[in-house]
Amino acid sequence: MANRILILGGSGFIGNALYREFHSYFEVQATYCHQHGAFSENQVFHNYCVEEDSLFLLLNKIRPTTIISVLNGDFKCQLEAHQQLVNYVLINPKCSVLYVSSAAVFDAKHRHPSFENDVPVSETKLGKYKIAAENLLLGNIPSQTSILRLPLVLGINSPEIVHLRQCMRHHATFEVFPNLVISATTINKVCQQVHYIINKALRGIFHLASNDMIHHDELFKEIASKMGDKMPIFKNVFNSNEDRYNAILPKINKLPNPHQITVQQVIEECSLNEEIISIK
Repeated sequence: MANRILILGGSGFIGNALYREFHSYFEVQATYCHQHGAFSENQVFHNYCVEEDSLFLLLNKIRPTTIISVLNGDFKCQLEAHQQLVNYVLINPKCSVLYVSSAAVFDAKHRHPSFENDVPVSETKLGKYKIAAENLLLGNIPSQTSILRLPLVLGINSPEIVHLRQCMRHHATFEVFPNLVISATTINKVCQQVHYIINKALRGIFHLASNDMIHHDELFKEIASKMGDKMPIFKNVFNSNEDRYNAILPKINKLPNPHQITVQQVIEECSLNEEIISIK
């Protein structure tokens, strides 16, 4: 049976990158919300808004064998949608789920980086929702679930790097956090890693992050310095008097070396100049 992939949230930055990564290799369909009307002409994109529509009906219509969830929207509605997803997978035992989670599940832990088997603790609405969604999937369909936790995801066309280029061009203010220690990755690496996880049918919790860490301000200052001579006005924002960690690191479920990334590689990829971007 051919692998039929459905990407929930295919109109977003990460979801659309995954669609472009997979559509040449698999039968891929995706969802978009009606705010993104540009996708309405695409025959494999389905209009689905988490606050309004039934996910169970959509799943029964498309009959995917792999579901990648990168949904956005109201957290309560998202959780209800993932309960409908669970109900679908329970009666379709050959279906697998890749849930794209976040480093936010550890945002109440400040003293150390976090690894795959650490207990999530969050103090934000986003982090608490992500924990609830992870628990829902792992508690009901653990053998069919992969949890993909992401750090800060950058790339030449990522929102943060586009904003940084604009601030450099106009000598505008760009906020950085000198006391925040993070890990990072690029959208290209995430797509490569998810492709590998699907091909190998891997299950469990994965931290798709760099093997090392960096201070938030150092990351963006180094990217900016490699981009060109113009610099933005870096505005230092201090949320504490000492270093706080919002970093996830791979340890237990490390992917093979070609599918790993370092902070330096993130910096190199993000600092490609606009001439190279236009050629691509």
